[in-house]
Amino acid sequence: MGPLPKRKFSVGRTHRRRAHDALKATALVTCPECGEKTLPHTVCSACGKYRGRQVVQVNTGDDKKE
Repeated sequence: MGPLPKRKFSVGRTHRRRAHDALKATALVTCPECGEKTLPHTVCSACGKYRGRQVVQVNTGDDKKE
């Protein structure tokens, strides 16, 4: 058997340890070109621009293949 704690951890000590375990909300920024919410430092999935330059060609979904 491995080592075991000599005493029970108090509730306060457990809560203090877990104080930093909460999930944080995802930081979103507004795209200056189209106004869509995106993750920071990534290409906008709606318009395909990053820092004012067209980086990715985005399909709008209007083109239906027959």
